[in-house]
Amino acid sequence: MRNPTVCAGYPRALLDFAVSRGADRQTLIARSHIHPDELRNQDNRIPLANYLALLKAGIELCDEPALSLLFGEAVSMPDISLLGTMWQLAGGSAEDGRRQMNRYLPLALDDGDGDTSDRALIVREGTNVWFEFTSSIYIEHPLLTESGLARGVCGVRAMVASMPDFAHLRFPKAVHFTHKEPGYRSEYDRIFGVPLFFGSHMNALLVDEALLDIKLPRPNPYLLEVLTAHAEGLLEKLDRSTSTRRRVEGLLIPVLHTGKANIDMIAGKLALSRQTLFRKLKAEGVTFEKVLDDLRHKLAIHYLSDKKASVHETAYLVGFSEPAAFSRAFKRWTGSSPRTMRGAKVGNG
Repeated sequence: MRNPTVCAGYPRALLDFAVSRGADRQTLIARSHIHPDELRNQDNRIPLANYLALLKAGIELCDEPALSLLFGEAVSMPDISLLGTMWQLAGGSAEDGRRQMNRYLPLALDDGDGDTSDRALIVREGTNVWFEFTSSIYIEHPLLTESGLARGVCGVRAMVASMPDFAHLRFPKAVHFTHKEPGYRSEYDRIFGVPLFFGSHMNALLVDEALLDIKLPRPNPYLLEVLTAHAEGLLEKLDRSTSTRRRVEGLLIPVLHTGKANIDMIAGKLALSRQTLFRKLKAEGVTFEKVLDDLRHKLAIHYLSDKKASVHETAYLVGFSEPAAFSRAFKRWTGSSPRTMRGAKVGNG
């Protein structure tokens, strides 16, 4: 069962980037169903589906098909996730860096499939050395692939440029993508500046073997100890957070507005029987109806606050076909009508 998530640093940075290119912030938030409060802490977890919704909304509102690729070029990994800092603090060889990346990659992007195998591999094929990214997430979502590889290439180039013994090396020598060539190929050529191969059997960078001999300076031991403890704590929290309730919420959010979300639909998406999903939720002390009701409550408060949506629009967004039914539910949740709350919010503004 998969419930992929990204750290909140991704949507937070993407939101700012898309706004800087002309997109409306409130429209992006509404279309992604990401509550702004969830973005305050970079280490919070956001369902990948919501992040992708934000990305696609940004592409449309900015009228820029290459937005994901440009985002990868412009914003570095240390600005998004602790993964970037942990990788830089790896010290030692390229292999040390690869192991550090695999250890902490879930802090940035967690597949949600529970597989602990390496997501980044150094592969030798004859005289070629490849840095390959094996997660199926990158095959399923080309927007993530182009953004991630652009970010990685730009980051390593900046690091290598500061090392006199390696600054002359071309990095990478070539790039392979499993997805087909996009209509904005010229931006790929500008950013990567090396031979590009689309429709490949792998997502990978061809690198100079000399780069494997790079020895990164050892970091400050105290700083490494503090950040490692924090990163390990986040990994432990991530392991605990993959609850059935969280998976259900992640699947409900994109379909809530249809009004057709039910336990059979969600059980099917989780590849579970209705009875099994019922038992799993019961073990966590909730029912499907409770999860759905709480989610509607939370999102309704979000949409009505600060005049984000009208009462009628909010009723639709949280899955009520009739505003009257929504008003009754809202009064049950809060003790007041949605119009009263929205009016109070506007008055305070």
